[in-house]
Formats: sequence, structure tokens, C-alpha cells
Amino acid sequence: MTTRRFTQHYTVAEARAVLPQVRGWLMELRQLGPALERADERNVALFAEGRDLGGGRINDLLRSQARLIEVQGEIAAREIQIEDLERGRVGFPSLRGDREVLLSWQEGDEGIGYWHEADGSREGREQL
Repeated sequence: MTTRRFTQHYTVAEARAVLPQVRGWLMELRQLGPALERADERNVALFAEGRDLGGGRINDLLRSQARLIEVQGEIAAREIQIEDLERGRVGFPSLRGDREVLLSWQEGDEGIGYWHEADGSREGREQL
């Protein structure tokens, strides 16, 4: 028996069903990441000046950090692989015969129409 890397494996239909939620998560991650970086840069500068930060600014930062962790947790719990956040490319663990592969979707794709090896290059997608 082959050792499996993932415990959850998606059929094409299952991956298609969760795809709308994944699109939403990707959009959130793209918004949260840069917003957190900008907030962190502002806060570091204020700390360097010796200011004591608190109130709404820190509360907003903590809420954004908590949401980022929550979204990452939702994705990880489903074992969905974010392969390239900028390109909006994700992989869904699946089985092709007895081989573990990743069903591949990227923004601009009409649906789940590609796959690639789970342990190989993510650049060589093949059509289903």
C-alpha cells in the first residue's frame, strides 16, 4: 500500500462544489495580507517613537489577524493547497487510480479541469 500524504481526497465534483468558497477565501487572503503589512509598518513606526498604542487601531489589527488565521485554518482543515496566491492557484488532494495527485484550479479556469502530481512540479498541469 502506498503511503498517503493527505487524509482527505476530493472527487472532481467535490472540488467543484467547494470552489466558490475557495474563491472567497482567496479574495480575503489577498486583501488581509497587504492590509496587515501596512498596519504593521505604521505600528512599528509609532512604537519607535515611543507611543503606547491601543484602542481602535490595535483592535482592528487584531481582528484582521484573527480573520487571517481563521481563513487559513478553514483551508488547512480541508487540506486544500494554496499553490500560488497571486495567481489564485489551488490544489485539491485527489486519487488517480492508486496515485495521490492534486486537482488543479487557477483563476481564469472555467472549473476543475486539470491535475498534477502531488509531490512533483506544480507547473506541469495536465488536463483531466
